[in-house]
Amino acid sequence: MTSYKIWDPFVRVFHWALVAGFAANALFDDPESTLHEWLGYVLVGLIAARLVWGVIGSRYARFASFWPTLSKITAQMSDMATGRKRLHLGHTPLGALMIFNLLGAVLLIGVTGYMMTTDAYWGVDWVENLHEALVTWAEISIVLHVLAVIWESRRTGVNLPRAMITGVKTVPDGAKTDP
Repeated sequence: MTSYKIWDPFVRVFHWALVAGFAANALFDDPESTLHEWLGYVLVGLIAARLVWGVIGSRYARFASFWPTLSKITAQMSDMATGRKRLHLGHTPLGALMIFNLLGAVLLIGVTGYMMTTDAYWGVDWVENLHEALVTWAEISIVLHVLAVIWESRRTGVNLPRAMITGVKTVPDGAKTDP
């Protein structure tokens, strides 16, 4: 096995703070509470920080290092369909799509949540409905993300959850890797 330092502390703390904050807001606190509102602000702040880090951060944190082009997405899907085990040291193309999906969903949840606190949108049904639909979309996406991480970990032999905790991705010796 060969180990690579991939995820910097910011990426790991961001990831787990987003998990904790979203879970707390979606599952544990009262949507009418001040805590719900403040957790929403914290989550939007985390997204803003991640967007900046995606431009100026470490190699594997930068969006440019994992931008999901159609050819990369097609290649990954072909690998999965044929059983090839090309490993990605950073995010996979399909993983990148999920990242952008979740960043956008959580940001829009925060925007619609804020809108509901303003005089202009207080009590406006479409804003509340959109907010709730985005939360549902994010929850579905999170379940798919977790399932995909488990499946990809088993398929490739790389423990992806451990890598997001330790920052180190351990891959089988001789495995074909994309940088």
